[in-house]
Amino acid sequence: MALTPNLNAYLYFEAVARRGTITHAAEELSISPSAVSQQVKLLEQRLGVKLFRRDGRLLSLTLEGEQLFQVSTTALRMLRDTGRHLGKTRETHRLNLRVTPSFGVRWLAPRLAGFVAEHPDWDLRVDAAPDPTNFEREVMDLDIRYGNGDWQGLHARPVLHDHVLPLCSPRYLSGLKASDNPGALLDQARLIDSARALCQWDFWLYHNGIETSSNRKSILMDRSSIALQLALDGAGIVLESLALALPEVANGRLVPVLPKLPVLTFPSYWTICPARYLNRRAVHLFLDWLDGEVDDHSAQVSHVLTMHDLSVEELKLDGGQLTGA
Repeated sequence: MALTPNLNAYLYFEAVARRGTITHAAEELSISPSAVSQQVKLLEQRLGVKLFRRDGRLLSLTLEGEQLFQVSTTALRMLRDTGRHLGKTRETHRLNLRVTPSFGVRWLAPRLAGFVAEHPDWDLRVDAAPDPTNFEREVMDLDIRYGNGDWQGLHARPVLHDHVLPLCSPRYLSGLKASDNPGALLDQARLIDSARALCQWDFWLYHNGIETSSNRKSILMDRSSIALQLALDGAGIVLESLALALPEVANGRLVPVLPKLPVLTFPSYWTICPARYLNRRAVHLFLDWLDGEVDDHSAQVSHVLTMHDLSVEELKLDGGQLTGA
């Protein structure tokens, strides 16, 4: 049974084949020429083939030597590259994060500088995409999703609630004729919906027992961020969440349209990942930081609700659908 050659023998052989002489290989490896020569001879003995043709001090590869050189130089390069990569991994940490686009732009992005400041030795990659991560095929540590919490096979943790209410610009509201009848007030307006929202106008109207005309004017947008911008620009009344509209409501650029009706709240933003990823340091650090940001956001929401004297009604998610508490 053939003995496996010492790995050093391959290293020495590769250096000799590349440099052309034992002396030059020894200088590169910082060892004696005799040690190199001995290892090469042992390698030839154990493999049972001649690897070099010798012409004085000059060496040239045999056919077998050429074959071994091609394999050994590739293997050693791979080992060196992997070692350099592992060294960089020790020095640099990375968090790969995917996020729902509107939430990423309006809620997360203004806060990320705080995470970077707290963890300056971490690299951060953020991918804003409408579809959730395929963790089996994509290099991603964590995903923040908008939805009902039903992502099969993944650990889903609620992190933020929606607080949904009709909003518009003060100027747009001043152009509507005042009415004690919510339906009559809304019939004057153009209603802006977000196509992906869990709570849309049809549900909100039905839940509050409000009837509007069958031919009411409407706008349907694919992104909440666009729907909010339309409302800011005075295009209509948007049914949106304080999770995305809080800054504009706090500074008065958007105002509640029907403050006597309750704000509807329910879990809507979730962190998702395979359960085993929760042991990753990057995930642990980010979730701890995120909890602190959510606490600050919740305090600001409470302040805005109090400022506008708004009441809150909690809803439940039943089979992915909103229902009363």
